[in-house]
Amino acid sequence: MPEAPELEVVKDFLTANLIGTTIEGAKTLKPSVLRSLCGDIVEDMPGRSVERVERRGKFILLELSGGRLLSINPMLTGALQYCPPKRRVYKRTCLTFALSNGSELRYIDDKQMGMVYYIGDERRGDIPRLHEQGPDVLDDFTFDDFKRSLKRFHGEIKGVLTRGRVISGIGNAYSDEILFAARIYPFRKRKALSEDELRRLYDQARQVVEDAIPIVRERMGDNIHLKVRDFLKVHNKGGAPCPRCANAISQITANKRITSYCRRCQPGMLLKN
Repeated sequence: MPEAPELEVVKDFLTANLIGTTIEGAKTLKPSVLRSLCGDIVEDMPGRSVERVERRGKFILLELSGGRLLSINPMLTGALQYCPPKRRVYKRTCLTFALSNGSELRYIDDKQMGMVYYIGDERRGDIPRLHEQGPDVLDDFTFDDFKRSLKRFHGEIKGVLTRGRVISGIGNAYSDEILFAARIYPFRKRKALSEDELRRLYDQARQVVEDAIPIVRERMGDNIHLKVRDFLKVHNKGGAPCPRCANAISQITANKRITSYCRRCQPGMLLKN
């Protein structure tokens, strides 16, 4: 699942390469991911220029001329690819957009779980999940705001983070990194966290994302469809030495989701929190 660091880099890349370009053609190869509320995109989209690119949590939003909006929520396996039109089209490619600068923007999705909405800008409120998110992890919100939002939730803190209602843009991988940086056991109940732990969580959520962005940007380059995570400290590093204490990193898979943490740096009990 693309998360805030990857999608922030994608947003910046698209801003640099798409603003002012015109969409000359659109193709729908796998229509299951597309919800168009403005008729057929093949007919309606060509001739519209890209005016703005925005990231909102785990969404990429392309504002087009004439009051149109292309909203992309990649979910688990979706990604955007920017490439020459002669580049081989992956079997998992769902949508392609021919650009006036001679390149193509493609939406690819292994499991077709993502959601792409093409709507009038005034209908943003009709996009599922977009406005159910909390403030973006890179937004300016205070520690008191953070604590206030957390009070509504009582489950395990990792699940609270990934749900996106308290802060958005954080998924499975970066929640592991944030909790490791904050020295918090991922299965602790939210209400069991101390004031000091909450402060560390608040500080590290933004810091971990900010630290990751330049690394992702350098390693991703023009290949914005790639998921660059080999540099992460604990996520998916089960059995490797903890970078802080050298203890073996623990890894648990539940509900098809990996949780990686250090038992020494993030002490806690799995069945009793």
